[in-house]
Amino acid sequence: MEVSDEQLMLEYRDGNAGAFDTLYAGHKGALFRFVLRSVRVRARAEEIYQEVWMRVIEGRTRYRPQARFRTWLFTIAHHRLVDHWRQHELQTLPLDDADGAAATPAAASGLQPERQAEIRESLARLAQAIGALPTAQREAFLLQQEAGLSASEIAAATGAGEEAVKSRLRYAMTKLRAALADVRA
Repeated sequence: MEVSDEQLMLEYRDGNAGAFDTLYAGHKGALFRFVLRSVRVRARAEEIYQEVWMRVIEGRTRYRPQARFRTWLFTIAHHRLVDHWRQHELQTLPLDDADGAAATPAAASGLQPERQAEIRESLARLAQAIGALPTAQREAFLLQQEAGLSASEIAAATGAGEEAVKSRLRYAMTKLRAALADVRA
């Protein structure tokens, strides 16, 4: 029988450190991708990512399973990102990794070099198109795609109305489709 994330968090709250390890392992990838694609600078993303997990650790005694753990986690991330943007007055930054190279996933091995180049170009265009979205649309899109949150969960995480979130998602998808219309599948 699989233990829910909410139950794991309650166990962690009650002193089971292994429960935290399981939660961390299950959410680290999606959370980091969300933060990285939101701030678009790897060093800042790593810092914010660590701060989010520290806030989870600090908030464990106050945790109440009123929503899915994933929603609670990404709400913390959203608040930390808002703090970051306010502090740095940032809206957009170039998407890069620690070395300044474009942050795109490695191409699958075994593909022809031409196809690998096409994939890299398509991923770079997608990253650019996501980066060009207005902040609210980009955040809603990333919370849906990276965190797997529903519109109502995104609304809860961001404090926006559910209809506003649906509109943001619709506009984001329309803009992304238009920006990538000529990319072949």
